Amino acid sequence: MKLKLIALSLFLSLFLTSCDAVEDLLTFNISNETAIKIKSTSPVNLPTEIVMPDVTTNSSAEFQNNKTKASLVKDVKLRSLQLSIADPADKTFTFLKSIHLYISTTDSNEVELAYQDNITSTTNKIDLICTDKKLDQYIKADKYKIRTQVTLKETVTKDVTVKAEMKFKVTADPF
Repeated sequence: MKLKLIALSLFLSLFLTSCDAVEDLLTFNISNETAIKIKSTSPVNLPTEIVMPDVTTNSSAEFQNNKTKASLVKDVKLRSLQLSIADPADKTFTFLKSIHLYISTTDSNEVELAYQDNITSTTNKIDLICTDKKLDQYIKADKYKIRTQVTLKETVTKDVTVKAEMKFKVTADPF
């Protein structure tokens, strides 16, 4: 009986210690967005690179609002990336065959962020497939660059502006 009591006490102390460790971590989301302009001059069935301005992050403020700082961030992953057509308002994604988005900074190598191939959507919103890349160094930076590669399956007669909404899951230690 005494042995069972010791084993139970040991189990409870390990369980409570691991719960404390989990409670010591913070998990929150950071959202960023950017615009992608697909030119009407883009070729059909050939991948085209789209140059975009740097995305300025609000990470420092987000870290502070969540009672942490960049040096305490343990893990950042892309949770979702949704594209929606901003202009023209009546356009759908039927023209798009595939899209791949890549992220980089001046201090970090480029990695694939999200993609979608063989697009069959007839709506003006699509969710991309997120990669499982660790994105800490990109979100901690003041700004990052998104490079987009698209392949069209039909001719676009007017430039199309696509809004990319990104949600990142951040896990960090508190101050």
